[in-house]
Amino acid sequence: MSHSILVVDDNPSNLKLFTLLLAVPGYEVTTARNAREALSILEHTQPELILMDLQLPDIDGLTLTRRLKQDPRLQHTPIVAVTASAMKGDEEKARAAGVDGYMTKPLDKRAFRAMVQGHLKGE
Repeated sequence: MSHSILVVDDNPSNLKLFTLLLAVPGYEVTTARNAREALSILEHTQPELILMDLQLPDIDGLTLTRRLKQDPRLQHTPIVAVTASAMKGDEEKARAAGVDGYMTKPLDKRAFRAMVQGHLKGE
């Protein structure tokens, strides 16, 4: 069975990396380069997991996460922050905004895959 994942990141290299990492287990990956594109995609799809960069060019990832968590259709969809921003307090801010997980870049591929599998299984 294929699981659907939305990846929101403005960096084309990161989008390519996520797509490659997630293609191996057979996930159906949709990508968005900014928050507006993500919102447009989410109008007609409901992914099982959203991977969210926190530093997006239009609406930042924390604001977008808060917005998605207020949407009754998406409020239970796990959102994992995947960010290069690893300053003290960043994870707490992300969790306060509603993220269900937090990973920093560069990614540990094994930990990344385990985290994705855990959220898709509802762990």
